[in-house]
Formats: sequence, C-alpha cells, structure tokens
Amino acid sequence: MSLSPVLGDLKRRGLMMVLSSPSGAGKTTISRRLLKTDPQIALSISVTTRAPRGNEVDGKDYLFTDPVSFNLMVNRDQLLEHAKVFGNYYGTPRGPVEDSLTQGHDVLFDIDWQGTQQLAQNARDDLVSIFILPPNWAELERRLFSRAQDTPTEINRRMAQATDEMSHWAEYDYVIINRDLDASVAAVQAILQSERLKRRRLIGLSDFVKGLQAGA
Repeated sequence: MSLSPVLGDLKRRGLMMVLSSPSGAGKTTISRRLLKTDPQIALSISVTTRAPRGNEVDGKDYLFTDPVSFNLMVNRDQLLEHAKVFGNYYGTPRGPVEDSLTQGHDVLFDIDWQGTQQLAQNARDDLVSIFILPPNWAELERRLFSRAQDTPTEINRRMAQATDEMSHWAEYDYVIINRDLDASVAAVQAILQSERLKRRRLIGLSDFVKGLQAGA
C-alpha cells in the first residue's frame, strides 16, 4: 500500500527490517513474498566468504569475496554487521544501506541474531526486528527435509543450532509463529506499514505541524 495519500509531500527516512529465524522456519519464503508484493523495500545484499551455490550470481544474490578482503572491510568499519555462520563469514556493507535510508527506501535483512544485535548497536532507531518461529519442532524438521537442499548431516546440525537461535527471540521487536504462510506475510506487511508511519521517521513533520498552527 502506498503511503502517498497519507504523507503527501512529507519525506520519511527509510527503515531496516530484519527477519530472523532458525533454518526452515520460513523467513526466506516470507522475505520473497514481501519483496514481490512491496516495491518500496529491497533486499540487502550481503558480502560473504562462502562459495556460490547453484545459480547464485555475484552482486545479485551475494557479494562473494575472500577472507582477507572481508577482514579489511571489517577493519575499515565498512560493515554494519558481520558474523561467522556455519564456518563462513557474512556481513552487510554500510554504504549502500545508509544511502537507501537517506533516500527514504526500506531495506530488508535476512540475517541471524548475531547480526541483529550489531545492527541494534549501530543503528537502533532505524531498526525493526522480527523473529519467525515454527509452530512446533516436528514441523521445523519436516520443512528442512522437504526442501531437499542439505544432507542429513547438515540438517541435523541445523536442528541442533535451532535451539540456540530460538533462545534469542526476546531480543526482537516482534515475534511471529509461522503456522500459516499467508497470515505470516500479512503480519509482516502490517508491521512494516505501521513502522513506516513512526513519528521519528517523518522528515519535516515538525514544520508541517507549525504551519498548521499558523493557519497554513
């Protein structure tokens, strides 16, 4: 839904929306639906040291790099957040995100709790964080096996990791239990629209109100 009828000529600062969950809980599927239906938000492209998978394209799916170059970006404070996940490093380049926020564009992040903690430390006012939970343990396991992307050994490792990941749910602004995909997507969309109208994100609102008070 466009906010133009509500905001008129008022500008707003963009926001960073984080979706986190254990593997298989549904954050990637929800992210894809959100990106497909809302042209006002774009996915943050992470830099990573892992090798490309399948048809992944450098610069579109990820920015692929080597560990030395990644560490240089960390040392130069060029990353908003970074973490080591399953033996590989991932991070968010600072420049493109800050440019998007200044221009009033929203940025979607598909990152874990470690990255979310760092974003909260570096840019809390711009952050909206949502944790996605599975309806139960058996369903989480079923989803991991049904997508047929990982070996049984990898799935067992992800299931073991899920317990630790879920322990961080209370650090997030919102929590959604993904029992039904359509309902979960609708909930994320509602959160996004509400957060876009937060007073602190509306640029020029103070002058607008002063104009009203002056009879403009």
